[in-house]
Amino acid sequence: MTNQTLTHFDSTGRAHMVDVGHKAETARVARAAGSIFMQPATLALIRSGSAKKGDVIGIARIAAIQASKRTGELIPLCHPIALTRVAADFVIDEAQNAVHCEVTAECFGKTGVEMEALTALSVGLLTIYDMAKAVDRGMRIDNIRLLEKSGGKSGHWLAE
Repeated sequence: MTNQTLTHFDSTGRAHMVDVGHKAETARVARAAGSIFMQPATLALIRSGSAKKGDVIGIARIAAIQASKRTGELIPLCHPIALTRVAADFVIDEAQNAVHCEVTAECFGKTGVEMEALTALSVGLLTIYDMAKAVDRGMRIDNIRLLEKSGGKSGHWLAE
């Protein structure tokens, strides 16, 4: 752990939005990953594109990108960020009956894009759940995590 204080609280313990006005603008990148596990028949429907609601992966990709742009509205103390790039990649894993997702978010700014990557990832996986829940309510979203971030004063961080 690099920082021993919670930055979203002032000296009296009240929640506040962190002041980033003094920070330098730098290129910032964050990567996040997670998975959704399901029954083999559900995965087959998604893979074939024959799910009742259409192209599940394509719609999940668009949902993830849209969600990244709304992060500042969803997370109360998160700054709105002018994103320069968001990519959501989905991989079907038949051996684990899963869809794995990795999101990369990028900007040139004064604060990082970790929350944008994590929000995009979560909404992308939730969209898969929503589109396939009629056939498999037991799907499990798991292992949502930050893989890497770069930029800013704290520099590069890579998950172990």
